[in-house]
Amino acid sequence: MDQPLPRRTTTVRYWAAAKAAAGTAQEQVSAGTLADALEQVRGRHDPRLAEVLLRCSYVVDGDPVGARDHAAVALTPGGLVDCLPPFAGG
Repeated sequence: MDQPLPRRTTTVRYWAAAKAAAGTAQEQVSAGTLADALEQVRGRHDPRLAEVLLRCSYVVDGDPVGARDHAAVALTPGGLVDCLPPFAGG
């Protein structure tokens, strides 16, 4: 049986529509994986943020997540998760 990853304090940074929906530019979470972190922030904010996060791309510690399973993306202590919604004109 797989053991859960240890929880790490990580900064989640929001950009564009994600920032507007969250009502903040960034916040701290304590999570072991990207999936855990996203679950936490969805529970803290207006349901609009959950809708925006469905369309976001994610970068964890400078590494694009792409199509990887969010539950398999481990977070690092003091790490950084960027939530990047689609940008107009980009």
